[in-house]
Amino acid sequence: MTRFVRTGGVVVAALAATLALTACGSDDDAGKGSGGDVGSSAKPGDGQESGSPTDTASLDGTWVGLTDGKNVTVSITAGKVALVADQAVCQGDVKDMGEVMLALKCTGGANDRTMGAIESNDGSKLVLSWDGGVKDTLSKADPGKLPTDLPSLPEMPEVPELPELPEVPPAS
Repeated sequence: MTRFVRTGGVVVAALAATLALTACGSDDDAGKGSGGDVGSSAKPGDGQESGSPTDTASLDGTWVGLTDGKNVTVSITAGKVALVADQAVCQGDVKDMGEVMLALKCTGGANDRTMGAIESNDGSKLVLSWDGGVKDTLSKADPGKLPTDLPSLPEMPEVPELPELPEVPPAS
């Protein structure tokens, strides 16, 4: 089981999402679950407008943003989804349920981001509406580059010096 330490940084959330995508799941799960896996069935140029909400190829990548002042990272690769938001870590699939949806299972009892609808996607900005009432507006992170508009981490307090310990007499 992977543990995540909350540091408040988007970089940590993005790394956690990336690790969740690359380290979890297997091909043995292919074809299981409700709904079709859109990631393998939709192809660019199959009559769908590029950047439209149903163009699954335009979903691939890492998306970052702030919702209610908290970092949100969604990473989508080949129909697999990983999300890190606040203290929730979720993973799942892109599904075709009459419209493209993100179907996730989350750890720690989080349930406000388990089924997400794509409100809009222009290739650089993704808006997701979740069944729990949350709405995320995310920007696409450039591959291989860290976002530059990250909030800074809080200053760490100085650690006071420890007093010297008395010498312990040798055992007799």
